[in-house]
Amino acid sequence: MMRNKKSYGDKRQSRHFQDEHSDIDQIIAEIQNKLSDSTTAIDLPNLNAFERKRVHSYFDNDVDFQTKTYRIDNEYILKIYPIGNLKRMADKMARQVLESGESIFLSNLGNYERFIIHDHLKSFEGIETISTGEGDQRVLEIKRKQFGRSLRRIIKKIKLI
Repeated sequence: MMRNKKSYGDKRQSRHFQDEHSDIDQIIAEIQNKLSDSTTAIDLPNLNAFERKRVHSYFDNDVDFQTKTYRIDNEYILKIYPIGNLKRMADKMARQVLESGESIFLSNLGNYERFIIHDHLKSFEGIETISTGEGDQRVLEIKRKQFGRSLRRIIKKIKLI
């Protein structure tokens, strides 16, 4: 008799686990749809530890996404950043700056999003990025690199050799 109760309990727990598993899969599918063309991160509050771990493990295997968990008071917020889209947007903007010669200003970016763009464009030939302002007024500028004294020094060294 005890055996039947235990197996029934296992089936019930298994069914509950499958329901939770399918809910997370549905959340992941919705997130993928929302982030497919977006450059803005998605916040996921109110997930339990198991759900956060599932979302992390799914998106951390994809190079186009980055997940971060932030703790505010006693609440955990999972953020998913579409870094692939951010990098593609940064490349496009950098090419525009090189073609036009005019700087592009990006506002309404979070700290991590600005970091991704700075880090990605630092190896982009002829482009530099600068963040100015404070707090919510912070703006990222993508501009053509000005060659100044450092280029002159290099030329002098080349002439000396």
